[in-house]
Amino acid sequence: MTPKSSILLLVSCIAAIASVGSVFELTSGVPQLGQANTTIILAISIPLTIGSFFLAVIDARANLK
Repeated sequence: MTPKSSILLLVSCIAAIASVGSVFELTSGVPQLGQANTTIILAISIPLTIGSFFLAVIDARANLK
């Protein structure tokens, strides 16, 4: 595993935590940051989680040697 893939996995984990937190906030009825801000965070964090995870896997596989 390279430092690049480690950082990408860290970003993926943080974005996943943000997306789960946003879902809980939105389902609670009254989000602390407001409906619009929480929805924006959720909309950004889901693709960021998936994208950074796949980039980390691709980078780690490329450097297996």
